[in-house]
Amino acid sequence: MSEAPSTTPVCYRHPKRETQLACNRCDRPICIDCKVDASVGFQCKECVKKGNKGVRPARTAFGGSRVGQLGYACQAIIAVNVLFLIASTILGGVGALFGAPGGWFGLLGSETPVTEWGEVFGYAYYQNGELHGIAHGEWYRLVTAMFINYGAVHMLLNMSLVTTLGRYLERQLGPVRFLALYLLSGLGGNVAAYVIQPQNQGSAGASTATYGLVIAAIVINKRLSLDAGPIIPLLITNVIFTLSVPQVSVPGHFGGLAAGAAAAAVLAYARVPHRTVKQAVGCSVVLAVILAAAIMRTVVLLS
Repeated sequence: MSEAPSTTPVCYRHPKRETQLACNRCDRPICIDCKVDASVGFQCKECVKKGNKGVRPARTAFGGSRVGQLGYACQAIIAVNVLFLIASTILGGVGALFGAPGGWFGLLGSETPVTEWGEVFGYAYYQNGELHGIAHGEWYRLVTAMFINYGAVHMLLNMSLVTTLGRYLERQLGPVRFLALYLLSGLGGNVAAYVIQPQNQGSAGASTATYGLVIAAIVINKRLSLDAGPIIPLLITNVIFTLSVPQVSVPGHFGGLAAGAAAAAVLAYARVPHRTVKQAVGCSVVLAVILAAAIMRTVVLLS
């Protein structure tokens, strides 16, 4: 006498596995390996995928995504600074790392072909008789100067702020908004140095951007109703450092603070709806003001 065929349902993904479980959404039979716990009952993996497509990814209060938690923007900034210092050392020797005479107790690195090429420099002749400077068309200096440091100590001080405050801000803002803040701070500081410093005085350093991170962390914490007290002593210490240590670009540091404060306020206080558009427009206005100052300075130098 032949055995009657089984009427027990089988898993839709594993036909050889009998099961008494079924998806709550599509009612397909599923085995233990294919079930996904839901708020009520179980779901199959296909229904879970369909449901996730309609769920918007989590965002921070400023529109940042989870990607910001990975710190890719901070890692890229540090990598660029390190590469510039390596190039500076290759072309300028060990003196590029430390031991230059003058301020900072000899901890600064010396000038190298890299620093001479990329630092903020207004409009003047080099010793070899060549005319150089931003007003001479070398506008790239306003960007490269924020990634060039005078020696290892200079870079380590700046990158320590990128590692701490930068990572915090990137988690809150997301990588794109954080990079906008960083670049606007650095550009604002470099333009301030270009506008106020003597036209034949060079300056460089990531501090134009990292000073913007300090004030931005205070603005972000205020927006989140968090205690900004631990950051304020850091701000005061940096201001005292700027005003008391020789060979420090005072306009560059305070310009970075001002630009960072403006950009952070735009990013922190833009509200939904259309938050991203408001942030983009606000940052564009900050950029326009910075570029207008640079253009005016160039007109003055060339007149």
